Amino acid sequence: MLVADDQALIRTGLIALVNAVSGLEIAGEAADGEQAVALTAETHPDVVLTSC
Repeated sequence: MLVADDQALIRTGLIALVNAVSGLEIAGEAADGEQAVALTAETHPDVVLTSC
């Protein structure tokens, strides 16, 4: 899973929740859309969690 949000506190909280669930793995985190696209191309996550 890739987590993308411009607010670091939100990203940190979402990552903590995901890490608490067995079987889920964080592929990366991004602070903006450009980083999210680059990391998605690099890591090929199954899920991208992003804010609009």
